[in-house]
Amino acid sequence: MSRSASARANRRGEPPPSPEPLPAPAVDSHTHLDIVLGERPADGEHGEWASEDAVDAEIAAAEAAGIPRLVQVGVDVASSRWSAELAARHPNVLAAVALHPNEAGDGRATDDALAEIDRLAALPRVRAVGETGLDRYRTGPEGWDAQEAAFRAHIRIAKEHGIALVIHDRDAHEEILRVLDDEGAPEHTVFHCFSGDAAFAKACVERGHVLSFAGTLTFGNAGYLREAAALTPVDQLLVETDAPFLTPVPFRGRPNASRLVPHTVRGLVEVTGTDLEELCDQLTRTAERVFGPWGSGTRA
Repeated sequence: MSRSASARANRRGEPPPSPEPLPAPAVDSHTHLDIVLGERPADGEHGEWASEDAVDAEIAAAEAAGIPRLVQVGVDVASSRWSAELAARHPNVLAAVALHPNEAGDGRATDDALAEIDRLAALPRVRAVGETGLDRYRTGPEGWDAQEAAFRAHIRIAKEHGIALVIHDRDAHEEILRVLDDEGAPEHTVFHCFSGDAAFAKACVERGHVLSFAGTLTFGNAGYLREAAALTPVDQLLVETDAPFLTPVPFRGRPNASRLVPHTVRGLVEVTGTDLEELCDQLTRTAERVFGPWGSGTRA
């Protein structure tokens, strides 16, 4: 999600209660704690960040629900710096850094901004470049060339540092694959909030990419997503919130949080037919294969 919508999206009613904890730990592979806590205005560079106490309480609530590992994702230079700093101080968190494609489409993927993403990507607890990609929904044709140029630059940064690539793909499925095939995808490439149908899932899976499903999997009108998840090998699946967005059923439309991941995990159980504890274990193994170990300051 781009930060332009964050202030509105983070104030959509009361936060839902925590679900029954999972029987084994799982991972939120994509969250925006800075937006969840809502203590930074949408203009980006001004205002106060959430306090360490507030952030720590949010992480503790996720851990109590069976989600002790999070990937905190940046969408611009400021949030990428914040994400890297949080991961450096908190053992439950790893970071991803990038300029969101809508930021790029607005002309913010400058040489200086990309150089800062490159610098942050070298830090030991930054384990992915993302979210980057293409967005044909919020950015008009006048910004598409800039988006693609930034996407290509992010792919190269991820490959240079040997870390994962986290992709934002909105209404751009074939274009995303075209760029990935042209540049050569990093070893670990994650389609964040996978939004394609079964045919697109098959094309991604055949290329070895990992598909991360958000609360949208549980929506009544998302049969195509459940079909996509059903054909994806379990070791190519991840789960995420994209918090505070995309809150799963039964709390769709209210603020999302990492502690709500169990709803989506249980949705994946129904789709895949996998035992719940076994699926949790596999999601954790896949996350550690993609992002590396949480409990270490090193990537290997």
